[in-house]
Amino acid sequence: MPEQRTVGVAVVGFGWMGQVHARSYARVRHHYPNLALAPRPVLVVDAERDRQADAIDRYGFESGSDDWRDVLAADRVQVVSVTAPNFLHREIGAAVTTAGKHLWIEKPVGLSAADARAVAGSATAAGVQSAVGFNYRNAPAVEHARELIASGAIGRVTNARFRLLSDYASHPLGALSWRFERAQGGAGVLGDLASHGVDLARYLLGELDSVVADTAVFIGRRPKPSGAGSHFALAEGGELGDVENEDYLSCLVRFASGARGAVECSRVSVGDQCNYGFEIHGTQGALSWDFRRIGELQLSSGVDYLDQPVRSILVAPGHGELASFQPAAGIAMGYDDLKVIEAARFLRSIADGSPHGATLADAVASAVVLDCIAESVQRRGWVSVPS
Repeated sequence: MPEQRTVGVAVVGFGWMGQVHARSYARVRHHYPNLALAPRPVLVVDAERDRQADAIDRYGFESGSDDWRDVLAADRVQVVSVTAPNFLHREIGAAVTTAGKHLWIEKPVGLSAADARAVAGSATAAGVQSAVGFNYRNAPAVEHARELIASGAIGRVTNARFRLLSDYASHPLGALSWRFERAQGGAGVLGDLASHGVDLARYLLGELDSVVADTAVFIGRRPKPSGAGSHFALAEGGELGDVENEDYLSCLVRFASGARGAVECSRVSVGDQCNYGFEIHGTQGALSWDFRRIGELQLSSGVDYLDQPVRSILVAPGHGELASFQPAAGIAMGYDDLKVIEAARFLRSIADGSPHGATLADAVASAVVLDCIAESVQRRGWVSVPS
């Protein structure tokens, strides 16, 4: 095993996603023993003292703070994960990178493309590496789908559908957290789920040329929460407040390649629990993937055209990063595994000085499309995506 250099890690925001990042750092050496860098949990930042205590007790962080600026002056910290609410991404992300620390930040990286560009520009100026939480592209089946498309296995891509349908906000008593406030959460389901959909579309099919979209708010008022909690929390009996951003998105897409597509996203889809995936059609076949069957890809390929059969491919070692987790096909990975892959690629980027996986450049590209989608809703027409 090669000699490893230790890097100090800070996590800013220790809700569900902050804990996912912490677990990923803890597990990364188990799955990638040859990494040149070994992460050490140093500092956790969260406004809730019980979360700080939990991070120290269960995850092994050396200390906690309720002020993210403590990260900037901490010489023992070289790597920072930012999993705070969206409205803080720009300020914290730019400050972290300006301080010369490498940044792993959750999507959508702010409230707009301008926010994402500011963080990306700061990282470039400081010469630090970045990673962004577009984790679904890390699934071995998705990576294999990309290879199949590039190889021409389904011919020339003609049309595609990307869906991210969830019920996490479908309960009318779902707490009015920051996610439902435009000033803190931004454009609702656009920044939350559609950012993933746009990234998958770009990753698999290339750049988007133009969009036309419609959005809706289906649950207009929610009870205010009594304290910190996840976006799955209920708040029965609380004072009602207005939902300020979108529950639902339907978007038509034209790709630069000439292919057509659709992106549909909902956070209030009763009966859908993480119904995420895509269907992609070409002139000689089709393929599809469902996150809930993470290790399986459906493929139709050939020259029969009519009545052409569909077969299931179970990803195996050699497809994406599966070999780092499982020894054979049919043994499923999970959500946290995709974040471990993300952590490994981030650390590899830092070690060799070149990007691996989704970076701030991808966050900017996704945010530009999301801004165009929002503009389309306002204008009620097609909007061209800047190249």
